[in-house]
Amino acid sequence: MHLNIEIKARCKQQQEAIRQLLIERNADFRGTDHQIDTYFQVANGRLKLREGNIENNLIHYQRPDQAGPKTSEVHLYKPTDSESLRVLLQTALGVKVVVDKQREIYFLDNVKFHLDTVKELGTFVEIEAIDADGSIGAERLHEQCQFYLDLFAIAEEDLLQNSYSDMLLEK
Repeated sequence: MHLNIEIKARCKQQQEAIRQLLIERNADFRGTDHQIDTYFQVANGRLKLREGNIENNLIHYQRPDQAGPKTSEVHLYKPTDSESLRVLLQTALGVKVVVDKQREIYFLDNVKFHLDTVKELGTFVEIEAIDADGSIGAERLHEQCQFYLDLFAIAEEDLLQNSYSDMLLEK
């Protein structure tokens, strides 16, 4: 398990400006990933299987629905055969919703950035400060998120409290 503090926001015309700020800071661009996130029916938290060209993980997390920085406890499992795992989980648990997105992935130190275009929803930015080994702490992660929120000039009304899955379910 590791600790994440994350922010998700609508990003109407800002994606190019944010991309340029990341490039100017020599962010490590990992690529653009077409990701299909299948969310399953579970009693506690959220369980999704992410299938992409860059990232393939079974992810369980618990996170409050609130605008601005959110703390998540995340468990990751890297399956060797995600298609078989998806079929097994669909059969056993049932599918809640599927999120289809194009995601640009960048890193600056321990902070991960996503520039997302989500089918049926639009464009977004995510800032995810990650403490993989317990050495950074929640306070520093919050500071990092706030720094990038300010740098990217993200307006408070653009901050999202729900996940893409919740937004699709509300449509």
